[in-house]
Amino acid sequence: MTDDSGRKLSSVAAAFVLQWGELGASWGINRTVAQVHALLFLSERPLHAEEIAASLSVARSNVSTSLKELLGWGIVRRVHGLGDRRDHFQAMTDVWEMARVIAMERRRREIDPTVRAVGATLEAAAAAGDAELYARKRLEDLLRLMETLIGVCDKLERVPAPLLSRTLGAGDRLLRQLLPKRSRDSRKERPDA
Repeated sequence: MTDDSGRKLSSVAAAFVLQWGELGASWGINRTVAQVHALLFLSERPLHAEEIAASLSVARSNVSTSLKELLGWGIVRRVHGLGDRRDHFQAMTDVWEMARVIAMERRRREIDPTVRAVGATLEAAAAAGDAELYARKRLEDLLRLMETLIGVCDKLERVPAPLLSRTLGAGDRLLRQLLPKRSRDSRKERPDA
């Protein structure tokens, strides 16, 4: 991988770009989209598409598609410089705000449609009467959980990023005091934790 001037990316930058790409892929995000985001996140200045393509050694068309996706998510913005007609791109720098934007976008794209689908299935289970009583109960529990989590997300969306950071940090400290040490240790040992 090279940077915008044709030099190789630092080992730290290259490692982060590769790791962020793998993380993105594990979350269902195209690997190149995640790598473009990682490159922009570490860049001290906005980059244009040709610089991104050269830095990541990927096709310019792949970069364009990735940038369109990142702009749609709202975690990258288009910027312009004097004397340069090319679009340049810059990633959000506030990690808390970025996390909030990603969470809200994932909710819009994934959670909201799932809640609607579970609700429709629940209606069908209710219409089936006693034959679907067990399924209806399970779906009611699932829908209640999802609606509760959505309510929490709605509230968190309105909290300013600095306050959110402090609040979650305080919540973590509180949970460490409330949970017995053995409970915290066993959670770390579980493969799904």
